[in-house]
Amino acid sequence: MDPDPSTPTALEARTAALRSLDRLVGTWTVSGPGGPRGEVRYEWMDGGNWLVQHVDLRGDDPTRGVEYIGWDEAAGELRSHYFGAGGELLEYTYRVGDDVLRIWFGGTDSPARYEGRWSPDGTVNEGAWRWPGGGYESTMTRAG
Repeated sequence: MDPDPSTPTALEARTAALRSLDRLVGTWTVSGPGGPRGEVRYEWMDGGNWLVQHVDLRGDDPTRGVEYIGWDEAAGELRSHYFGAGGELLEYTYRVGDDVLRIWFGGTDSPARYEGRWSPDGTVNEGAWRWPGGGYESTMTRAG
């Protein structure tokens, strides 16, 4: 049986998912009531297989670290590993669309997630982190 030509191949799905991350590339100012404030910077690692996020957030719980976001072939998802300055190792799942950025703590079945909407020009992402019993609003504004 021939494969269905309308079904993307694994390579096409991987490439499309990685390219969806392009809109994050650059430096962003993070702000919001009750949440951390600071700066995040996204850049492609040589080879284009990993988007690297440098995190420097201040607030009640300061956060500094590096996150590597790439394609998890087994899961068929964009997954990441965050390495915090305090020794923490966290995993996330990303989905970046034209209108919405979604990030789950762990997998897509997690109740802890971020959902934010892009401004029409793509220079602002406004949304909130939510989890059972808590959350906070957050805005990322392109700084460079």
